[in-house]
Amino acid sequence: MTSCTVVVPTRDRPALVRDAVDSALGQTAADTRVLVVDDGSQTPVELPAHPRLDVVRHLRPRGVSAARNLGISLATTEFVTFLDDDDRLRPAMVQRSLEVIAAAEAPAPVAALSGVAVLDRDGAEVDVRLPPDLCPRGAHFSLEPVQEGRSYFGKQTLVVPRAVLLAIGGFDETFRSRVVTELFWRLNPVCSIVGLPEVTYELRAHEGPRISTDRRLRQRSFRQLVATHGELLRAHPEGYADLLAQHARTSVRAGQPVAAFTATARHARLDPRRTTGGLRDALRRAPTSRRGSATP
Repeated sequence: MTSCTVVVPTRDRPALVRDAVDSALGQTAADTRVLVVDDGSQTPVELPAHPRLDVVRHLRPRGVSAARNLGISLATTEFVTFLDDDDRLRPAMVQRSLEVIAAAEAPAPVAALSGVAVLDRDGAEVDVRLPPDLCPRGAHFSLEPVQEGRSYFGKQTLVVPRAVLLAIGGFDETFRSRVVTELFWRLNPVCSIVGLPEVTYELRAHEGPRISTDRRLRQRSFRQLVATHGELLRAHPEGYADLLAQHARTSVRAGQPVAAFTATARHARLDPRRTTGGLRDALRRAPTSRRGSATP
């Protein structure tokens, strides 16, 4: 029977990670395994023993990408998924994702995305993000048009064949932010991604530090993303406009008007004919996230 490992990278969040692990061990797919990767926490992670739980540790912090890659390399199941240590899975997440993958008629290999519920600090649901029905193999995920009422802001829910991630080299460990976006641009060309319009993942607000709130890091990583995938972005001018619009809006909200201006100027250099109308339209279309993603 097809099985899946939930990889949980963590660092210095002992209370939060216990809740995350409990949600992973509570999956209705009874053979789901959980692999916690302690990325050099000051106090090593200690969790109650469980036959489907393993904990491994980096002696020194190496970053979330390296932690996820270690989890991929050590997993023994056909599929893997990832859970941030401050979030929770709903009980049927793995089961429903594997069912959708098994029933998919899209070209193999096939991965799945499902819905994300964004919760505030009181646990109230403030937003729901449902994935596109299908991102066919050969597409480039968030650079493609998205259907009405669907969102690319649910990448946390990826359930994917482990072999596919190994074949594309896993997460790029040189990135500190925009990590998952970068991965999907390499994943979708070789893997169909089917959407499950059901919420399976709870993205929770809390007071602790986040990569997504490090403003300088996000700016550096955005520049790195554009430099690394410049050719791809130039081949998808409308998707690039949406990306620039999203970055400009985030920069304005973060009090970084220079970065917002730079995003606009970069688009002007790329295609002056599209800048005024194209960027204005993209700014209207670009979704406003109600919580910075804990998954970089």
